[in-house]
Amino acid sequence: MQRSRVQFTATLILISFLTGSVLLVRQIDRLRTNATLEEVLYVSSPKFLKRASLGFDGLLADIYWTRAVQYFGGMHHTGGGTYRLLWPLLNITTQLDPHLVPAYEFGSTFLSAKPPNGAGTPEKAIELVEYGIRNNPDDWHLYYDLGFIHYDLKNYAAAADAFLRGSGVPNAHPFLKILAAQMAEHGGDAKTAQMMWSATYQTTRDKMIRANAAAHLRALQVDQDVTQIEELVERYRQGAGRAPSGFVDMIRAGYLRGVPVDPLGNPYRMSDGHVTLSDPDSFPFTQKGLPAGYVAPAVPKIPPSD
Repeated sequence: MQRSRVQFTATLILISFLTGSVLLVRQIDRLRTNATLEEVLYVSSPKFLKRASLGFDGLLADIYWTRAVQYFGGMHHTGGGTYRLLWPLLNITTQLDPHLVPAYEFGSTFLSAKPPNGAGTPEKAIELVEYGIRNNPDDWHLYYDLGFIHYDLKNYAAAADAFLRGSGVPNAHPFLKILAAQMAEHGGDAKTAQMMWSATYQTTRDKMIRANAAAHLRALQVDQDVTQIEELVERYRQGAGRAPSGFVDMIRAGYLRGVPVDPLGNPYRMSDGHVTLSDPDSFPFTQKGLPAGYVAPAVPKIPPSD
């Protein structure tokens, strides 16, 4: 009886402590936004927090996961930064609750994305997802995320291995085997990239990641469009002995049926035979079609997906 009373009292104290912590964090958010996490992240040891939680690991993990999302969102909204507290927050979250799968899926995206869109620490993203796989070996989404990180690092052998491992778990999506084969055969070609981003767009449950995938697909389409149009420009140049003055020349010569438009419906532009986007800010991931001297904004403009 005495032991039960002590446990009950300790539980009430812990709940009061956690409730007070949440209220304190919200109050600090309102008063000193930039100092919030610096001031409340006193305890950085997952093991200590796990012992101190008295069995409320999941509740405490949810609190830290919420802080991680708020921290990333706040940093991204203001144009990015070092994101140096992102890894500690994610590490604590997943150590407290190793089965909190969204923390691995979205956390790895936050960590691996290049600044200013993320922390630019893909090695930490790999560490996070590998830990997630060890604790959730039957969730094929984690193998897919791991393969994607390796793909971005151009480590196609490691990407193929991750996709192949994932294809063997129960209820894995069939495209994992296709991606494994594509990685082994073609590596980083545009067709493989399009397949990967299409798979992400079709399977993700998060609106932000879906919009990001759609933006990458549009960028790939722009790269393909510009390449094909400039090949036609070169054919016109060889036939006419000069570069076309604009798309009208190419339409009259039968090389185009009309003025080509980008994936958002805006007409492409032409200058000295070079094809450029009329609104490059809407295509943050494209490699081609950028006007000379173009500087991308600190915070990319990513149109919402359909």
